[in-house]
Amino acid sequence: MAVPVILDCDPGHDDAFNILLAAAHPAVDLLAITTVAGNQTVEKTTLNARRVCAVAGIEGVPIAAGRSRPLHGAPLVGENIHGGSGLDGPGFGEGEPDVPQDQRDALTLIRDTLLAHPAPVTLVPTGPLTNVATFLLAHPELTHRIERIVLMGGSTGRGNTTPAAEFNILCDPEAADIVFSSGRPVTMFGLNATHQVRATPDVVSRIAALGTPLSRLCVRLLTYFTTAYREVYGLDAPPLHDPLTVAHLIDPSVVSLVRAAVTVELAGTYTRGATVVDLDGVTGRPANAEVGMEVDVPAFWDLIVEAVRVLGARTDRTPSAS
Repeated sequence: MAVPVILDCDPGHDDAFNILLAAAHPAVDLLAITTVAGNQTVEKTTLNARRVCAVAGIEGVPIAAGRSRPLHGAPLVGENIHGGSGLDGPGFGEGEPDVPQDQRDALTLIRDTLLAHPAPVTLVPTGPLTNVATFLLAHPELTHRIERIVLMGGSTGRGNTTPAAEFNILCDPEAADIVFSSGRPVTMFGLNATHQVRATPDVVSRIAALGTPLSRLCVRLLTYFTTAYREVYGLDAPPLHDPLTVAHLIDPSVVSLVRAAVTVELAGTYTRGATVVDLDGVTGRPANAEVGMEVDVPAFWDLIVEAVRVLGARTDRTPSAS
């Protein structure tokens, strides 16, 4: 039976591929997409979600805008990686995509979706955790309708925005603390796992060889992403972080998991936003999360390439791109 999923995201190049993967694979029932500020402002991330769905022929999945800033403090924006649009590279043009924005806000869409679906739903947040934390606070009576929370964020080691903190968690550490403390089953895919799935030239060539408008758009996304990661981090191939979440739902063997106590640093002068992952049980705290560790990299990329193939075969639509 397909896993019912709500994607909560901030597209974002890697978010775009996660949307494609969730929409393409029959093991996932993509019920809704909600957006949050992170890689760009929420207005831009919402537009980007609509653009991705439009060019991939993804219809009937409501898209609603969520929170524009974190629970506390000023918002961060990942423009140095994702560009001024949040999805630089393809050139989507100025027109409105033909996939509409739902008139509900993200929290209302999540609520309505949980209430309407006959089974509990998996939340898959791949941006800052503001929407999910706000929902947990606003609707404690519906937490039993959340099967689990499968997120991209944090790390068992170093960060990527500060030496200690990964971007999604640093954007809203208080929200992350609420999610990890919620009592719902949490699965975390952090940088220690996602940095294993680099979009190498061989991967890009496999996608290009599909020869569809969608595959060509994906190549342009990855080309921009590669340049940004080379300039900012000195990496020759960018990690495609977010799709590890949906890849895990499709095939749990793609990433090995360990149970651990995860806490979020809220006050450290140099470590705010760090995920402290007690892999060795030295704190004595009970485990509150499953943590992704080792990735079957070929299996992951097989899923991504197949998703682009499947959706590319369904539609010949492409943006008016250069």
